[in-house]
Amino acid sequence: MRAVDIIIKKRDGGELSRAEIEFFVQGMTQGEIPDYQVAAWAMAVYFQGMTARETTDLTLAMARSGEVLDLSDTVPFAVDKHSTGGVGDKVTLVVEPLVAACGVPVGKMSGRGLGYSGGTVDKLESIPGYRASLSTESFKRQLKEIGVVLTGQSADLAPADGKLYALRDVTGTVDSIPLIASSVMSKKIAGGAQAIVLDVKAGSGAFMPTVAEAAKLAQAMVEIGRIAGRRVVALISDMNQPLGHAVGNTLEVKEAIETLRGAGPHDFREHCLEVAGHLLRLAGKARTPKAARARLEAALADGSAFAKFRQLVEAQGGDVRVIENPDLLPKASLVETVNAPRSGYLREVNAREIGLASVDLGAGRAKKGDSIDHAVGLVIHHKVGDRVRKGEPLFTIHANDAAQLKAAKARVLAAHRFSAKKVEPLPLFYEVLRGR
Repeated sequence: MRAVDIIIKKRDGGELSRAEIEFFVQGMTQGEIPDYQVAAWAMAVYFQGMTARETTDLTLAMARSGEVLDLSDTVPFAVDKHSTGGVGDKVTLVVEPLVAACGVPVGKMSGRGLGYSGGTVDKLESIPGYRASLSTESFKRQLKEIGVVLTGQSADLAPADGKLYALRDVTGTVDSIPLIASSVMSKKIAGGAQAIVLDVKAGSGAFMPTVAEAAKLAQAMVEIGRIAGRRVVALISDMNQPLGHAVGNTLEVKEAIETLRGAGPHDFREHCLEVAGHLLRLAGKARTPKAARARLEAALADGSAFAKFRQLVEAQGGDVRVIENPDLLPKASLVETVNAPRSGYLREVNAREIGLASVDLGAGRAKKGDSIDHAVGLVIHHKVGDRVRKGEPLFTIHANDAAQLKAAKARVLAAHRFSAKKVEPLPLFYEVLRGR
């Protein structure tokens, strides 16, 4: 085979065989196919698309380009979740220990944040001492012993995806549904989970701005899971406003702890219960949504979910004193609450603008390699549809630089839009897609 023939075939709308895809992925991983040919192939895929079978073959070839975890000798059944990223999305911090407390092992490798989407690993690293880098042996041992692991992505996991994404990022081919779907699912399959819940965001603060686009991506990933023999459910969730109230690493960890202790913002708690409920049902621990919810609410009420989070932090070297007393977590030196400039109903709390404001404060990265200030961020006090009175607290800024605070204040204030007429609250979820 020749790489150029594979490029031409896809350029002309042909369907690539499994052998051709495996040849191309292997050559790309080993450096035998140069970057310019990989870029040309990615552009051909961008314009011509891929069938479900092609996309699955690409996913599996990328998963097998490195280490593929086999967890069958570690736990009877392992589940995982993936979010396509959003603002204030600290769902993993609650769902993982909550599901593990219900007897379902959860082994997850998470990424760092880039742009206005916060990364789970960054949030966890605001806990002093937390180790976000585990060997495969340590990953499996911890999963077997306590039923929950939350670590950074291994460099040995789907290395072909890392190489391909780096080229997509600079060649204008990021927005390809087959390439996005195979990127996500190759890492999930390589991570060893037998069942996966996908939380696909739609809205101003999401990679997919519309529900229709999010559903198209979700369907592609569900189809990959079906063909690859995994149990997969995809939820299309709203990201037109931040999830919960807190945006920023330490602030989000605090909000997750509050939720695990039975409190926390209503929308965030409901979101976590929905995602966790699907994981329990995929694992066969509950037959109905009602039964799943009852079991999860019991784990929150009796403290077992919080205890499991504490156990997770302790197992990975984190200082559990900050879990017991979140006030010990890093604090910003400047804290200012901004009041509502007028009375009315909130008709917009633009998630993208709020996410970008948090990056400007130092809570996120404009580019890979940027340092993170774990203490800074925002607390957004109201939701779309809320009736707000003039002079009432609208949001609070946590900053370590006066100029950054001033800039964030203007940006976040502009992200809030008011209406004199009543506004309906935004839904948490739009759609649920299941593998056939």
